[in-house]
Amino acid sequence: MAENKTKATDMSVDAFLAAVEHPVRRADGETLRALMARATGEPAVMWGPSIVGFGSYHYRYASGHEGDAPRVGFSPRAANLVLYVGGFAEYEELLARLGKHKRSKACLYLNKLPDVDAAVLEEIVRRTYAATEGVEGCPVC
Repeated sequence: MAENKTKATDMSVDAFLAAVEHPVRRADGETLRALMARATGEPAVMWGPSIVGFGSYHYRYASGHEGDAPRVGFSPRAANLVLYVGGFAEYEELLARLGKHKRSKACLYLNKLPDVDAAVLEEIVRRTYAATEGVEGCPVC
């Protein structure tokens, strides 16, 4: 079985965020770090080289593949902010109020934080974090 590439590391979250080249993306990263820490009560930890995660959970698929992942997280990528905040079927009402965003199966993509309602975003983070409590299997896949 292949080993997971994205694991919690000892890399400095401060150093990672300080190294984000784009000043708006860097500031948004600091703001997201504070928002997610407040919503989860967890410290920020680097997962792999580019994901800032909060908390962790163990998952196991029916195929036998298993690993650990952050309960919520984000990455300030060049094109946009990527937020790892779960499946969205139960979040439709919140997403309708969130503001400008795109999404995939388990990620939100934001151009910049002022485009969204911070209180709604924090509620999405809080719900995703709670949904991964004691999870077996992937709650967002």
